[in-house]
Amino acid sequence: MTHETKPGRTLWETVAPLLARIERPSRYSNHEFNALYKPEASYRAALLYPDTYEIGQANQAIGILYDLINGLDDCSCERAFLPWVDMLALMREQGISLFTLESMSPVRDLDLFGITMPHELAVTNILEALDLAGIPLHADQRDESHPLILGGGPGAFNPEPMAEFFDAIAVGEGEEVTCEIIDVHLRARARNASRRELLEALAEIPGVYVPLLHEEGRVITKRVIQDFDACPVVTAPIVPFAEVAHDRFVIEVLRGCSRGCRFCQAGMLYRPVRERSADTIVKAVARGIACTGFDEVALSSLSTTDHSQIEQILRRLNHQLSGTGVGISLPSQRLDAFGVDMARLVAGEKKAGLTFAPEAGTQRLRDIINKNVTEDNLISAVQQAFSAGWRRCKLYFMIGLPGETDEDIRAIAELVNRAYAAAKDAVPETKRGQVRMSMSVAVFVPKVTTPFQWVGQIARAEIERRIAVLRGTRLHKGIDLKWHDPASSLIEAALSRAGREAAALIEAAWRGGARFDAWTEQFRLAAWEAAAQQVGLSLNELAEHEYAVDEPLPWDHIDCGVSKEYLRAEYERALSAVTTPDCSFVGCTDCGACPTLEASVRLGGDSRG
Repeated sequence: MTHETKPGRTLWETVAPLLARIERPSRYSNHEFNALYKPEASYRAALLYPDTYEIGQANQAIGILYDLINGLDDCSCERAFLPWVDMLALMREQGISLFTLESMSPVRDLDLFGITMPHELAVTNILEALDLAGIPLHADQRDESHPLILGGGPGAFNPEPMAEFFDAIAVGEGEEVTCEIIDVHLRARARNASRRELLEALAEIPGVYVPLLHEEGRVITKRVIQDFDACPVVTAPIVPFAEVAHDRFVIEVLRGCSRGCRFCQAGMLYRPVRERSADTIVKAVARGIACTGFDEVALSSLSTTDHSQIEQILRRLNHQLSGTGVGISLPSQRLDAFGVDMARLVAGEKKAGLTFAPEAGTQRLRDIINKNVTEDNLISAVQQAFSAGWRRCKLYFMIGLPGETDEDIRAIAELVNRAYAAAKDAVPETKRGQVRMSMSVAVFVPKVTTPFQWVGQIARAEIERRIAVLRGTRLHKGIDLKWHDPASSLIEAALSRAGREAAALIEAAWRGGARFDAWTEQFRLAAWEAAAQQVGLSLNELAEHEYAVDEPLPWDHIDCGVSKEYLRAEYERALSAVTTPDCSFVGCTDCGACPTLEASVRLGGDSRG
């Protein structure tokens, strides 16, 4: 801790007295188990997840890149998170800039500042972090004295609303491209290159978007890891002092999903499917538990129970972890008997709860969104789960989907009532009072790189009316209904498919006090409405705008691998309620990802054309 705010005083000595005045001071301490600090390194990077410590520390991408950069010669990587509102106020009052945890160094003094772009409601937090760090918000206002501001993550696939604020944006999977970016930066620094020369060199790296220098007509194709099984697993992750969002050892068992739900951006972004082998997973879990002491292992992916070796993996892990007190968790279960069987394998005596996602109440609407499950799948899964000992279940749905009617909305309640009745019938009469079911209803937000990227969100007033229709249905007393805030969903939709004109809106909202928009208690719609009026935009028009299928889109220069022709065809199939099968089971469906990315589906670590 070498940085001094006053002669003879370290930054820690300035920060420490503030910790008694705020909640959760552990957010700002360091020296967690497995944290890395390399003071001798000449190249210094910091990674920021634009939210609080307990949200950001659980982010897998941060953990992967932190481990990777620290493994490079003469390079160090530290972490930064956005302070909560109480600490933010004190830091601004005391003139303390955003600092890293490992060395408590001001972020502005480092070489590279990497910022995750996780979702639309994090955009004002990114501006807050840059400003708190003392770094100019706009890329064209920075010079050689400022760190390189690098973005990445899901937001990179429509970077335009935030493009003005980043020097460069890495599109796609970061394991390889991050090392290439650092190598180019080191070479540029060695020859005393100007900032523009650095940006010109970065723009030559495949998968790197440099907004200031981008030429019209050039397409940036995402980077993808070809052999995911060979990609190192982080087996010594940082063990936080305080509880974080996912307080367990997490291993990503597969990357990608080919089920083809038409609303799901992640299912398109991360194609093709690539699995880690059972051997790799089992060995990594053993090392991870030994290096952390966690009592739970999460097998993470978009669809873990779709792994071709999942049954073998679970049986081997159960044997390996037997008697250790370490449990296994899956993020969600398939809506079929196989999914319940897998849940039974991991639950043991601890049957905390199951999560299923029917998404819609009628088969017609499930066909429109290509959710290839039926009501029988759900009822059967619930019956088997509750007869096997489960007593709680959560069901996820969406409201405002393309083609939705009031009949579809009321059908959500009817479906959940039938599932609840099936659950009660499956348990002994003396245990039926323990049965609980919750239904969580999200507002549909159209996302780029999906078949629904051309459609607009329905008007906020109509969303509220449809929620009222759902609330007006009769639900069993054992069913809890929760729904997302239509106001925050409006902001998500307004930004999700916007162009660069939204940059002024975001900046005005931030200057008007918007930050931590993903936190219900901090979200301020009034700040966004005032900002929209100030810059001459309409939130409603941005959110509800429908694109013609043949017109240029603001994100056309970013290629996720899935062709626009495929997305258009899927949109047309949705209008006719025609489903498309999963290519993992029926063969190629011509989405274009494999040939475009020169990649292939890899199951169990083996390539499949």
